[in-house]
Amino acid sequence: MQIRVSIAEQILTLTDDQGGVTTWPVSTAANGPGEAEGSNCTPRGSHVIRARIGAGQPENAVFVGRRPTGEVYSPALAEAHPGRDWILSRILWLSGCEPGRNRLGSVDSMRRFIYIHGTPDSEPMGVPRSHGCVRMRNADIIDLFDRVTVGCPVVIEE
Repeated sequence: MQIRVSIAEQILTLTDDQGGVTTWPVSTAANGPGEAEGSNCTPRGSHVIRARIGAGQPENAVFVGRRPTGEVYSPALAEAHPGRDWILSRILWLSGCEPGRNRLGSVDSMRRFIYIHGTPDSEPMGVPRSHGCVRMRNADIIDLFDRVTVGCPVVIEE
């Protein structure tokens, strides 16, 4: 299993152990690629899935601080919390594998809380709009989540 995220194409590709390939549209950082803490950029390079969060939660479950709030996203909830960066359905928390590039110090992807996660389905895909994470449609992140395990390699490239 391996995940590749193309920032240029705004596509996530999963290659399974039999060579099967599945692609989904994504949305990476509005600020573009970059590794620095506080940059709100999507980090490049080799990563692994450090944690899978949200198994068994309903589609559109809302997470804050990686914990389900008990809320399920709806337009009314969005209206009540207009400034929230919605993290929905599932979270794949990434850890960088390249010291000095995306691991340790001020470039550490895990300490930057870089995830692959669900977002409101009203948000556009194929357009950079996130605060650094890789956003997916809710049905897509659930599908991906169910196929991968902790330790799955993730390569993010321009």
